[in-house]
This record gives sequence, structure tokens and C-alpha cells, in this order.
Amino acid sequence: MWIKSVCPLLLAALAAATPVTERALTAKVEKCGGYAARNVRRSDTSLSADLKLVGKGCAVYGKDLERLRLEVNYDSNERLHVKIIDPEEERYQVPEFTLPRPAAKKEGGAKQSDIVFKLQENPFAFSVVRKSTGEKLFDTTGNALVFEEQYIRLATNLPSDPNIYGLGEHTETFRLPNKNFTRTIWNRDAYGVPANSNLYGAHPVYFEHRKDGTHGVFMLNSNGMDIKLDEVKGAGKLEYNIIGGIIDLYFVAGPTPEKVAQQYSEISGKPTLTPYWGLGNHQCRYGYRDWIDVAEVVANYSSAGIPLETMWTDIDYMYERWVFTLDPDRFPLDKMRTIVDRLHANKQNYIVMVDPAIAYQDYDTFNRGVDDGVFLKESDGTIHKGVVWPGVTVFPDWFHPNVTAFWNNEFAQFFDKDAGVDIDGIWIDMNEPASFCDWPCADPEAIAKEQDMPPKRAAVRTAPRPIEGFPETYNTKSKRGVEVPEIYTTKAKRGEVDPLIDPPYDIANEVGGLSDKTVHTDIVHYDGHVEYDVHNLYGTSMSTATYDAALARRPSRRPFIITRSTFVGAGTKVGKWLGDNLSTWHHYRNSISGVLSFASIYQIPLVGADVCGFGGNTTSTLCARWTTLGAFAPFYRNHNGDTSIPQEPYLWPIVASAAKNAINIRYAMLDYLYTALHRQSATGTPAVQPLWFQYPKDSKTYPLDLQYLYGPSLMVAPVTAENETSVAVYFPEDVWYDYHTHARVAPGNHTLTDIDFDQIPLFVRGGSILPLRKATGAMTTAEVRERDFELLVFPGKNGEASGELYLDDGDSLVQKATSSVTFEYKKGKLSAKGSFGYKMGKVGVSGVTVVGKKSAKKVGKLSLEKGWSVEV
Repeated sequence: MWIKSVCPLLLAALAAATPVTERALTAKVEKCGGYAARNVRRSDTSLSADLKLVGKGCAVYGKDLERLRLEVNYDSNERLHVKIIDPEEERYQVPEFTLPRPAAKKEGGAKQSDIVFKLQENPFAFSVVRKSTGEKLFDTTGNALVFEEQYIRLATNLPSDPNIYGLGEHTETFRLPNKNFTRTIWNRDAYGVPANSNLYGAHPVYFEHRKDGTHGVFMLNSNGMDIKLDEVKGAGKLEYNIIGGIIDLYFVAGPTPEKVAQQYSEISGKPTLTPYWGLGNHQCRYGYRDWIDVAEVVANYSSAGIPLETMWTDIDYMYERWVFTLDPDRFPLDKMRTIVDRLHANKQNYIVMVDPAIAYQDYDTFNRGVDDGVFLKESDGTIHKGVVWPGVTVFPDWFHPNVTAFWNNEFAQFFDKDAGVDIDGIWIDMNEPASFCDWPCADPEAIAKEQDMPPKRAAVRTAPRPIEGFPETYNTKSKRGVEVPEIYTTKAKRGEVDPLIDPPYDIANEVGGLSDKTVHTDIVHYDGHVEYDVHNLYGTSMSTATYDAALARRPSRRPFIITRSTFVGAGTKVGKWLGDNLSTWHHYRNSISGVLSFASIYQIPLVGADVCGFGGNTTSTLCARWTTLGAFAPFYRNHNGDTSIPQEPYLWPIVASAAKNAINIRYAMLDYLYTALHRQSATGTPAVQPLWFQYPKDSKTYPLDLQYLYGPSLMVAPVTAENETSVAVYFPEDVWYDYHTHARVAPGNHTLTDIDFDQIPLFVRGGSILPLRKATGAMTTAEVRERDFELLVFPGKNGEASGELYLDDGDSLVQKATSSVTFEYKKGKLSAKGSFGYKMGKVGVSGVTVVGKKSAKKVGKLSLEKGWSVEV
């Protein structure tokens, strides 16, 4: 959530924001001499050289390093690793415990690789060339390398108008602008997720797509950076401007988009597989004032007949916003345990938020942290303080050797199954890390008081109406209101600082200096790492600690964790929500690009936006459309802020209808999606993809980010304009079917009309078999799992079709048995082949529809515990 409430004028300004020019390519470097390569050493699998500064250097932002070392390794036939480092290797590098490096494969080296390294010795430059086409995929020729203590500049030449995707986190179009455009990477609290701004995550990787192939480029560096895209003399250029660390580049060859994603996943790590229930419908709000609100929402979902899988509670449940506490008056333990017990009895789930910032107060969690020494400290040994929701706060040092035991213990005690709040998953927020205090934050106590942190709590009340399951409320009557807190603003002045606070090159950090509204960048962690270098790792480090704590608490079950701040590799432990968006049509549309970026580029497939928007007030039509769209993201949650009107789907008839319709389809497709997510966890093949991944030769698909593939077969094409009932959709050359009517759709451009606000256009690629649950009326994913399957067969051009289905128990960390089934339809016969280890009990296939076939044979009930072949 954001750090403050927001006035309507600011909401309007954020909603209308469009990309603006930051700055062109870095000046003052054109005449730099760069380096010369000497002592070049080559082998079958590697190349190395010494780099010597030419002349006195540039001193653009400090003194140039006189000597560097170049290291090139052919890690595999598809992956090339290029490093430029200081000879003594004293400069900061991303620690292996944060991102383990992939092992090199024993393959053919340079002779067998499809991407090869070409060296120009004087002046030093290099290119990465695709051997099969001769194309230069990365080419620094004519762009002098600048390597200074706190500034590195590396630039590559690109084709004109290149197709670049990635470099997140951002809210730009999925295909990035490439003229006079800057992508800044520095994690921050970013209410309203504005365009042309650094946001919560750091993912310095991009995929470039050309008609002859796709490749990927990953800069393994966690320091702040500006990555600039521009056009120079009719050609494209991409320029890194980095304020520390080293050059550590991985190139992956592809050549198909899916292969690039798979190859990148070998570097980032394969994503974790969510528990099956995590794909259900989730509900949250910042501003549920007490247990009564939470219980009412659960009851209202049930009364409205809308499936609710998981109820969430934001920081409202805490006493004075202190983590690992309950407000004894508004969220007393007995009421919280009753709510959780009722959810569990109905096979539903419960999740709460945990922030990293711990109140600087005399209470158990803080005191245990002090005793363990796990909080970040100033140079004089005192604890570093910030200001967050509890007021004055301290921050765990995730690099401290005691922090795992500390975090595990807090989870074990507060979330104790028998005596605490028995949660099923965890939500971590504010972990960029966020602070409400600008540097130097010399008097956090005064600033907390000025900002009224912690916020004033709502008055204690009795239940305003009867709530199902709480007999003590059955004789009460009242009406509900929404409390809107005041708006607070503050600004601190910056003074004379050292280079770790104010480096000579200023990245375009939206909030100002590097240490504004976050932990100060001169803080040294217990193991010697400096926050200046590892700031962008804080959120992912917290994710790892939280995953370990969740696993210690329930060792046999897959953790379900949703985070806000991410770095490369976060997907191996957690999912991601897209942050504090706004209830606007722009953010509704933009959510698609966000899902595509994280699922198909960054390898964090469990991703989704706050459905209906977090900030500002939604409308019934926007919320209805968003409810249908959100159902086709891997993570599906309605969530909004305390100053916004309530937006639970049952509050408007049209939104309730949209929720029922969309969830019915989503739940029917749960195993289809689960199969795609399992495939991504095993191979890196994205579960959600842009159209150009499957149609790489069709240039009309390259900019498309308002229609996409959900799983391998379903195209989602929502209405995207305000209060419209029509949408223009492009169908690449292929066989297409309308999911709802099963009618064939010709390739090309179509305008769809008369689309009700509770409906969403969906289309199926020919050649697909969809394994669907008969989920109508199911209120939980547990109930879905008890339903039979039906197979929908959509023949392709050759009259054939195929599909996959992965089955397991949906929850265990280590599976005792699984099934992987391939369905094939050919010449009127439908078959199932594969491995059949998972026992399905009475559940099987009890329906088959071959789309386009006028009459079909009844096949009876087909087993999912063995192979078979039947005529249909």
C-alpha cells in the first residue's frame, strides 16, 4: 500500500500521466577513448583479456579505472557470459546466495554455439553475433566503455525501431518506447504506479525480437541504473548508465521467444509452483476496520453466491501497525481464530500482511530483534531508524546470520496453529524498503508525529448487523460507513552528504535522492555489504526469509507468498502483485502489460493486478470489466485502499454477475492453468504469453498488449475502452474459435460488438484440447477438484488437436505421485497417453465435445488413471 492518503487532484494527475522525456543519451562521453585490449587469451570455451585505459580517460563522473579484466565464457550452446571486472575483484558483485549462478554445460564451446563473441582490441569493443544469420545482436562498436568508481557506461547499437521488452518494473507499454526514453531501475514505494518511473522491482533483462529470431540480454547488477533507448542517425541505441558494481552480462540465443524464456529461466531460476488453492478468488481491502468487517465480507460473499477462496487482511489487524501483533479491541484473538476456523471448515483460506518495518517500541518482536542483533545499524552501532506505518521503525538486516532464526520464531509464535492466527499464506509489502522519511531523517520521532504515524485507529464498535456464524451479533442493526483519514505531507531538506548518499551520477529516481523514503544507502550490513549496492535486493531477501519461515511452520506444504518488491530470481520463492494501481481505465488496460512482463519475461508467473484498482473510486462498469479481465491472470484478487469506496463484487449487480460468470470459466480452467504453471516451473515456458511468442513472423503482433494468450491455447481479448461494448481484435493467421459459441473466426482484424459488461471475449487456437472441470456452482477450489473433467476438442487446419493435463495433490511440497497426460485427437479418435501416478478416485472424464462435429459418439466415463483410445 502507499505511504499516505491521496487527494482527488493527485489521483487525477496520476491517472492522466503519460510518458515524458527524461533525458537523451548521456552527454560528455562521445570523445572518450575507452580502453584497449591486451594479452588476449583464447580457448575452445572462453576468452580473456586485460583492458588498459586509453590516455587519461574521461573522468565524466569521477576517476576512470586504469585496468580492467575481460572474461568471456561459453556456458552452453545457447548461453554466453561476458564480464568486465576490476583485476582484484574487489568491486561489489551480486552475492551468490541471492542469485546462484548457473553452471556451465559441457558442450561444444564457440564452435558449436549459435552466438559467438567478437573482439575488437583497440579501441576495445565487442559484439555478440548470431552465427546462423550473421546478425549482430549486441554491438558496442563506436561506443566507448566508461568505467569509473561510481559510474559505468556501456552502449550497444540496435536496429532502427527495435522491438525491446522487459527492463522492469515499469508501467509502459509491453513493447518499450525506443526514442529518447529512459528506464530507471531503483526499487521504491510507488503509489499510483506512474508511467516513465522506477517502481517496486529491479529486472535489468530484455528480450529483443527480430523476424529472424529472438534473443535475451541480462545485466546481472543490482546497483541503481538508467537504461536509455534512443535513435542516433537512423539507428537504435541502448545505453546502460550504472552507479556501481561490475558489467556482468548473460546473452541467451533463443532463437524462438519460448526458448529465450526457457534459457533465461536457467539463470533466474525456475519459478515456484503455487498451491492449487492459490489460483482461487481472493478478497482484500486496506481499511477493514475490525473483525466485524472481515466476517461480514466472508458472509456476504456466501450470501451473494460468489466463490471466495481466500480472505485477506491488510495491516488493519495490527495493534498500532506493529508487526506480529493483534489489535486486542478491534481484532481480538478469539474472534480472529473463529473467522479462520470458519474459513477452514468451509475449505477456504486466510492470509494477512507482514511488513519488514518493525516498530521502535518496547514489545516482544522488537526486543527479541535487539537481543539477536538483527536490525540494520548506523556506523556508530546505533539502530538505523525510519518512519513507516507504526511511526518510528527499524529494519531487519536480511544478511545477518541470526535473521533466519529470528524471522522463523516470529512466524512460529504469532501464527501458531493452536494458539495464534493460523494463516495459510503470507503477503509482504513495503519491502523496497519503504520509509516515509526523506534523507537525512535526523529526527524520525518528530517526523512520525508530524505525519500522525501510526494513524488514528477507528473507534471500537459492536457488530452493526447480524453476521452468519457469530450468534452474538444476531440481534444488532446498523449501517456501514467509510472513514476517510486526513492527508499528511512532509518534506525534509538534503544537505552535504557522502558519495554513497549522493553519487556523482544521478539516476532518475522519481522520489529524488537514493536515500529519500528508504533505508539510507550508506548503511553497512552485518556481512559488510553496503546498502548502496544491495538496496534492490531487500525485497527479494525478505521473500527468501519469509519462504523459509513459512516452510519451517508447515514443512510439507508449498508456501504461498505474494510480495511487492522483487529482484531477479524472486519467482523461485514468491508471486507478485502489481502494486498500488488506480481505479482508472488506463490502469485496467496497463495491467495486461504488467502481467505479461512478469509472467513471460521475468519468470514470476503468479502475478496479477489489484482488480478494480487500489486508489481512487472505481465505477460499476470499470469494476465489472476488471473483474472479468482479472479472472484471466494467474493471481486474482480484488483489493483497494482505505480512502476509496468499498468495491467487493457483491455491491453492484453487474459486478456480481461479472464475478460469477468469470469465476465459473476460471474455475473450469483451473487445471488448464495449473498445468501451464507447472510447465513453467519445470521448463521456464511462460504460462501467459504475448501473441508474438507464438506468431514471431507476424509483425502485427509485436506491439499488441491488450490481447494475450492465457495458457497455450486461449486468447483473451477484453473490451478496453470506457463504457464501450465493442473492441477491435487481431487474429493471426491460424484457425480460431469463439470460446463461448464455438464458432470459427477468420484470421485478420475484427471488431466485436454488443459485449455485455459482465462478459469477456475469449478465443481458442485451433489444434487445442482444453481439459475443463465441470465447475459450475463450485464455491471453492477444493470443490472444483471433486468435479469430473470434460474435454473440448478444437481441431486445427489438419483436423487434429492435442492438449496436456498435469495432476497432483495441489499442495504438497514433495509429491508422492503425479500424472502427466497428453490428449490427442486424430482421424476421429481421441487418446490419452502419459504417466498416471496420481490417484483420481471417482474423478474422470465424463464428457467430450469435438467442436464442429455434428454428431458425436457417447464415450461414457473415461479414466485418468490409465491410457485409452476411443472413437468420438
